Amino acid sequence: MNNPDFGRAASKLIMPGPLKGSLLGRWLTTTMFKKRTRGLHTVGGCQLFIADYFAELVEDTIEELTWSGLEQLSTDGCYLFMSNHRDIVMDSSLLNYLIHQQGHETSRMAVGDNLLTNDLAADLMRLNKSFIVERSVSGAKATLNALSRTSAYIRHSLEEGVSIWIAQREGRAKDGWDRTDPALLKMLALAYKEEEEALDAMLEACVFVPVSISYEIDPCGLRKAHELAVVAEQGQYDKSDEEDLQSIIMGLVGYKGRVHVHFGSPLQGHYETPEALAERLDKAIVGGLRVFPTHVQAAAMLGDADGTAEVPVHEKSAAAFEQQLAACPADEREFLLLQYANTIRNRIELGVDDA
Repeated sequence: MNNPDFGRAASKLIMPGPLKGSLLGRWLTTTMFKKRTRGLHTVGGCQLFIADYFAELVEDTIEELTWSGLEQLSTDGCYLFMSNHRDIVMDSSLLNYLIHQQGHETSRMAVGDNLLTNDLAADLMRLNKSFIVERSVSGAKATLNALSRTSAYIRHSLEEGVSIWIAQREGRAKDGWDRTDPALLKMLALAYKEEEEALDAMLEACVFVPVSISYEIDPCGLRKAHELAVVAEQGQYDKSDEEDLQSIIMGLVGYKGRVHVHFGSPLQGHYETPEALAERLDKAIVGGLRVFPTHVQAAAMLGDADGTAEVPVHEKSAAAFEQQLAACPADEREFLLLQYANTIRNRIELGVDDA
């Protein structure tokens, strides 16, 4: 509550019109939250407190939130959820929100240490059951030690009966290209390296659930397109210290149209290599994505597809997509369209059927 960034960020979430981000709005927000959070002493209490605000956020920024597949998972079970990654906070928050609504305990969530440069973001993530994946270490030995710690903690959590969420690869898929990094699976298997077959031992010990998160509108689409354009032109993009926090806020408060979360069937069977397991995960995650009209329109504009999606066009979402296109500089538009069109390209390349 004492972090000066809190009032600014939170006021943008809850204050009306002109008070969002204003000096008065920040003061009112901080004063109100200090009063309401006096009795909070545990992470569980914080999550229950935040849940009410998150429900309002869903109501205000999502046209329709739907899910499928969750009914096949027992509320007494413990799962390793692996999903595609489009938004820094919303992906895991939506998953936890949905499983909480259905009577499950919320999961612990993996976040990269690159997000901890902002103290407020670091505190909020820890209060939301996040744990740190160390990415900034250098040197082979230090890197192996860091990966082993993360893997051991994930195994420890699962053995405690606490579910885990982790993205299928490092960082968001800013271009909409959803693929699992085999190196991530190798990291997860490190905790089982003493077993005869580490990969099989991991799959036997964990209930591995692929999750697909589909947004009709990406609130951070323009920011992602700009970053991709700069990388294409200059070879790299230098992010400012505040950009991740700004993207978190935009992802939370921005309009998302319709959103669908699909929980795939738990993975079973034997996989010879991490690459084989990654391919199976890719098909499950991409196959569970919901194709929205924005994806079809973007693909058509890039000359890849035509026709209409199975989901009826929603006027507000269609208008939001047109506004995003209009606001995008001409030299960055292709990168914006790819974020949407690659949902279809993924499905074609992997040969997946509708989930």
